[in-house]
Amino acid sequence: MKTKLSLLSAAILSATLTLAPVASQAAIPLAVDGQELPSLAPMLQETTPAVVAVAVSGTHVSKQKVPDAFRYFFGPNAPREQVQERPFKGLGSGVIIDAKEGYIVTNNHVIEGADEILIGLHDGREVEAKLIGTDAESDIALLQIKAKNLTALKRADSDKLQVGDFAVAIGNPFGLGQTVTSGIVSAMGRSGLGIEMLENFIQTDAAINSGNSGGALVNLNGELIGINTAIVAPGGGNVGIGFAIPANMVNNLVKQIIEHGEVRRGVLGVMGQDLTSELAKGFGIETQHGGFINEVMPDSAAAKAGIKVGDIIVSVNGRSIKSFQELRAKVATMGAGTKVEFGLIRDGDEETVTAVLGESTQAAEAAAGAVHPMLQGAKLETASSSGVEITDVAQGSPAAASGLIKGDIIVGVNRTKVKNLKALKSALEDQKGSVALKIKRDNTSLYLILR
Repeated sequence: MKTKLSLLSAAILSATLTLAPVASQAAIPLAVDGQELPSLAPMLQETTPAVVAVAVSGTHVSKQKVPDAFRYFFGPNAPREQVQERPFKGLGSGVIIDAKEGYIVTNNHVIEGADEILIGLHDGREVEAKLIGTDAESDIALLQIKAKNLTALKRADSDKLQVGDFAVAIGNPFGLGQTVTSGIVSAMGRSGLGIEMLENFIQTDAAINSGNSGGALVNLNGELIGINTAIVAPGGGNVGIGFAIPANMVNNLVKQIIEHGEVRRGVLGVMGQDLTSELAKGFGIETQHGGFINEVMPDSAAAKAGIKVGDIIVSVNGRSIKSFQELRAKVATMGAGTKVEFGLIRDGDEETVTAVLGESTQAAEAAAGAVHPMLQGAKLETASSSGVEITDVAQGSPAAASGLIKGDIIVGVNRTKVKNLKALKSALEDQKGSVALKIKRDNTSLYLILR
C-alpha cells in the first residue's frame, strides 16, 4: 500500500464515524493491594485547560480564464476571467502559551485564509481571536484572545528529548471535542518529508488524526514539547506515525512574531547537503550525521565566523544535528542577529565557531511591505532608544518614493506614538487612506505622507 504524507487538515466540514460495540468489562480498580495505579489524570487536569479548539470560516476565491470562443461570442467587453467564491469552515486545535497576554499557538494551515477565528476554551467559553502573525514555511501561527482565567502550558527544552521518552497528544480530532492519546517519541530531527519548507520534526506514535493540527504534544510533566502538525496517513487515518514541530523551534518563532510582527529569518550563508556514508569515508571521519558545506557565501555570517567549504557541521549550540535540512531549519527559525555556536569537523579535527546570523534582505523588505505597501523596500528595526529605525532603503522602491532615507526613525503614526516595530504595525493596521508618519531625521522632526 502506498504511503502518503498529509497535513492534519483543518477543513473538517463533516465527519462520519462508525462506532463499534464494545464488550462489557469489569471495572478496573483504582488500587491493587492498597497501592494506587499509575495514572496521567493528575497531570492532564493541569494541562488540558491550556489546549483549545480552533474553528475558522472564510471564503476561497478562485479565478478561471474565460475561453476565447466565449469572449468572441459575447464581444470585446466579455470578461477575461471568471471569479468564483466558495465559503469554507474548518476545525483545528491550539495551545495557550501565555495566559496573561492571551497568546495561542496553532498551525498556519489551520487558520490560513480565514476571515473569522473562534476559540473554544476548555470551560465552554467561545472567544473571537485576532491573528498576530504567521510563518508559512514552518507552519506556525500566533493568535491572541481577550479572556480571563486562562491556563497556559509551560514549554520544555525540546532539544533534551530522547527517543523513547513518553509523549501525550492533546487536541480536537474530527471535531469530537478534546481528546488525549499517549505514546513515545519515536524519532527526532525528521526532515526531507516534503510537508513544510522548514522541517525538523519530532516523530511520535501517540494517535493523531485530522483536527489535531495545532494541538499539544506534552511530556509526563505536562510541559509542551511540540505542536502537532502532520501524519503519515495511507488510508486517511492514524497509523502511529505523527509529526510535531519542536517547542524550541516554536518558541523562537513566537518571540520574533511578538517583537517584530513577523518572522525575521536568520541566514547563515551556506549551501550544503546531508553527510552521506560515502562522503564520510572520503573525508576519513567516523561520524555519519551532519551537514556537509558545499559553498560559503562571501561576506555572510558563515564567512565572518570562519566556516569553510568542506566543513561538516555536526552541532548547533551544543546539540547534535542529523542532517543539513535540520541545520537549515534550526538556523532559519532562530532569527536574524542571534549568536549561534556551531560544532564542526574540519580535516578530521573537531572545532567550534560562533556566528551572528544575518537576515535575508529580500525577506526584510517584504516584511516592511506587509506593514504598509509604501514601506516596501525599507529595512525596519526597533530603535535602541524608541521608535522604528530605517536601516536601509532599496533604490527605486516604494519606500524611497515615499521620501524615507537610511537613518530615519519613525516615532509616530498620525497622533499615535510608536515605540517599536510591533506598535508601528498595530498603528498602521486599521488606517485607511493617507497616513502621516512622524520622522526624526538627524536633529529635526518632519512628517512624511504615505498614500
